[in-house]
Amino acid sequence: MTPDRVALIDYSSGEETTYYQWNERANRTANFLRHLGVAKGDRVAVYSSNCIDYLDLFWAAPKIGAMLQNLNWRLTVHELTGIVDSGAPKILVYSEDWRPQVEELKASFTTVEHVVALSNPGAGERDFADRNSMSIELDEVPQLTLDDPWGIYYTGGTTGLPKGAVITHGNLTWNSVNTIASWGISSQHKAALQLPFFHIGGPNIFMVPMVHAGGTTILCAGFDPDQTFDLLENSGITHYVGVPTMFQMLQAHPRWAAADFTKLELVISGGAPCPLPVMEKFWDRGIDFKMGYGLTEASGNNFWLPPEMVRQKIGSVGYPIFHIDMKTIREDGSECAVGEGGELLIRGPHVVAGYWRNPAATAEVIRDGWLHTGDLASRDEDGCFYILGRSKEMFISGGENVYPAEIESVLCAHPQVKEAAVVGVPHETWGEVGRAFVVVTEDYDETDLRAFLAERLAKYKLPRSIVVLEALPLTAIGKLDKKLLASEEVLS
Repeated sequence: MTPDRVALIDYSSGEETTYYQWNERANRTANFLRHLGVAKGDRVAVYSSNCIDYLDLFWAAPKIGAMLQNLNWRLTVHELTGIVDSGAPKILVYSEDWRPQVEELKASFTTVEHVVALSNPGAGERDFADRNSMSIELDEVPQLTLDDPWGIYYTGGTTGLPKGAVITHGNLTWNSVNTIASWGISSQHKAALQLPFFHIGGPNIFMVPMVHAGGTTILCAGFDPDQTFDLLENSGITHYVGVPTMFQMLQAHPRWAAADFTKLELVISGGAPCPLPVMEKFWDRGIDFKMGYGLTEASGNNFWLPPEMVRQKIGSVGYPIFHIDMKTIREDGSECAVGEGGELLIRGPHVVAGYWRNPAATAEVIRDGWLHTGDLASRDEDGCFYILGRSKEMFISGGENVYPAEIESVLCAHPQVKEAAVVGVPHETWGEVGRAFVVVTEDYDETDLRAFLAERLAKYKLPRSIVVLEALPLTAIGKLDKKLLASEEVLS
């Protein structure tokens, strides 16, 4: 509808792509994939950092009914070997920075017929640049429905291989419709894309909604604080999403104090509970910073908190957005009362079809049409939801439920604490007690921190032990590895 509007800007080169040009490139890419023998239902594995070619593949493979198998470059080659084998892709496309890993992977290929290099192809590899000779017209488009799979996005499992969530054409479409309708995205908006594209947040917050609305996406290779401040000053971005660690890095940066955030219409945090002090620093600057909540199995976005309620409903993720049902349940399956914590269940057309070749895991998570998130939540009398944390992270101390996210938020409010994580550990008297892991400043004083916590937390919530680490351990997808913290391996 707006072929001449700028759809995409490559931050590294400054190159602008109109919607017409982007669709033209996607068609050429789709014809190239078909030239390599890719047909409806085949998997196209992509092992690439964020780049324009990856975004072209994102639109191209589904045009011919193929499935994009998004490989997480944070995983080891050993882990990826099992994932590639399970996905059984027909071709694998990779970017130059992952060449050594691809060379290792090649020995385990059983289904890959072509390895395609985005640049500098090696012996026996195909050159992605050959797509430029393909037609801009896409013929013989297969019959597709909203139930056809678009791609596989891997969730962060702490045991075994990550599970591959199958995202359908309908899941992406409905997530986009829900987001545009509920978040008010329009053609006048512009968003930075810094999240890794193998993560569901890459395409769905905000690229696909921007495409549907006719807005503009600025593609970045990744997150860089200096680059982010440059974007704020010069790019005209209106929407920005990050994970709590990204915002903490921005606030610790020398440019934070002088940065102008007033042009941003939306700043939202996702991926993990955001400590209250991080939000307050934005509020002090007049920015309606808020928390979102999403998970791969629900395609990305689920809630909306109106700007005028951000400071009234502190810690809330807001109301369910359009076309989504929510409820919280007790262990016996009965629905929770107002203010009572329970497992969050989600139902809607954005919920994934299931896990790739894993019917047992699918049946465990999706029951009677409801997605069992494994996250604990509550809702207030107005219908606003609050995410309390992972059900597996909650621990019971002396008969009281303790939610680590609450304690972590207080820890991060202390000026000597840069990052914090809390886990439950066994205790002879109380069953479990909290252990805090902190990354601290040079002037750290544990006595001062304990006094700070005692003023702000009930006694049963206070961590019995505090462990100082140089850095908190992360899982393969970049989230805090609480299983490792609870295992006590970090204490040895």
